[in-house]
Order: sequence, then structure tokens, then C-alpha cells
Amino acid sequence: MASPVPMKHIDREELYTNLEARIQYLHSFLDFSSNDIEALISGAKYIKALVPAVVNIVYRKLLQYDITARAFTTKNTTQGGEVGEALHEDSPQIVHRKMFLRAYLNKLCSDPSKMEFWEYLDKVGMMHVGLGRKHPLHIEYVHLGTCLGFIQDIMTEAILSHPRLHMYRKIALVKALNKVIWIQNDFMAKWHVREADEFGLLETDVVIEKEGYLHGKKILDDKLMADAGAGLPAPSKSQCPFATSLPVPSPLRTSIEVDGEETSVPIPESPKVEVAGR
Repeated sequence: MASPVPMKHIDREELYTNLEARIQYLHSFLDFSSNDIEALISGAKYIKALVPAVVNIVYRKLLQYDITARAFTTKNTTQGGEVGEALHEDSPQIVHRKMFLRAYLNKLCSDPSKMEFWEYLDKVGMMHVGLGRKHPLHIEYVHLGTCLGFIQDIMTEAILSHPRLHMYRKIALVKALNKVIWIQNDFMAKWHVREADEFGLLETDVVIEKEGYLHGKKILDDKLMADAGAGLPAPSKSQCPFATSLPVPSPLRTSIEVDGEETSVPIPESPKVEVAGR
């Protein structure tokens, strides 16, 4: 009979007061190891090749719903009101937000062996509850969680569809990326869910910094920020994000070149929404 695995002790208070302890627990539970770090670093070029297309798809999705589209003008998903008809993928505020999402997604495949990597993901969660920004941003967790799930779905299928990448590398990259996304999801929930208030962080302890900065240091790539509007042109209202530069093989999928090889990614269908009283 196999001997039982020794039970690890986890200090509950440290999970809420010590970010490094929380990260260690998440890494241990998810079996995030040096193998995942190697997969992310060696597979970074495949992820980075997908980023421009993923950004276009994500913002096209966000603009399909008034509650998420409205946040680009109100910075708050709890407020009502009409969404301006002028808001579209080429609107200045959308182009600006695309710039940061592009840099953020590239950050996901940088070096997760550094504490700075995880500190920034935690800060991303904090910034969506009205803290750490000169102009507060309040985005409810339901929208953040679904957006992360949408990004995960797009990237998983694109990686698994790569025609030349060996299956073991596809699996390793998908597993590693999914673990990072789920840890980011935990950091989103950490700042939204009201639990362990007895250990809670005081809002007065939060330092306000510019977006893309951590401890006063710029950590998002300047070149990626500057080039965020380059690459794939913005699609028209009826097109998928790749239609202006790549042929669409079917109504549900399209192709993108990754490392000299074509791989396909799903095209989200626009939902049919019926508005009561119209």
C-alpha cells in the first residue's frame, strides 16, 4: 500500500495578506512548475503572433453588449445610460484600450519565474475595482471572468490548430497558458469577492500609478504600446478581424500565420439580441 502524501499546511491569513504565499499556494495546487515556465518562454513566439488578432476579436465581442461597451465611456459597469452610437472599434478610447490589452497579452508570455510577473497580474485585478488609478475603473467580476474565458477559448483552439507544432508542445503550451489565465482569474476574484475582511487591505495603502507601471517602473513593452495600432487593420462591422488581410476559409473560422505556418482561429458569431418594447 502506497504511503500517504504528507499534508501541507496553508496559513489562511497569509493567503490574504502575503501575495507571495498566495502565489505559492496557487502554483502548488495547479502544479505550475518549471516545465510550464519553459513552455511559456519557448512558445512565446506562437502566442505573440496571435495577439493582434485576439485583441481585435475581444474588442469586437465587448462592443456587442451595451453593459461592457458602456464601460469604455463611463469606466463603470454599474452605471446605466445609453451607449453612444459613435462608439466603434476605431473610436479613440477603443484604440487606446486595445493598446493596453495587446501589451498585457504579450506580458503573459514573458518570464513567470519573476515575482514582478505575478505582482503585475495582481495589480491588474486591483485596478478593476477602482483602486490604483488616478481615474478609477469599476468593472464587475462577471465581465472580467467571462472575458478571460473568451480569451482562453480563442487561444487554446488557435494553438491546438497549429499544423506543424508537435502535439506534446501544443499540450504543454495550452496547459501553461491556462494556468496563468486561471491565476489571473483568481487575482480578479481576490479584489472583488468580499471574504476574509478581517485581514483586508486598506484602500489607503494602495499606491496610484500609471497603467503599465509597477512600483514606479514601466513594465509593459514600449514598442508594443507604440505598435498597438499597427498590424491587422480594424475590420468593418460585418467582417471578422482578419478579413482585411487574410482569406476566410469558412463562416466560422479564419486563418492566421504563426511562425511561417497557417493556423486557424474561431470567429465569434454576433448574438441576436431582442430588446423589450422595440
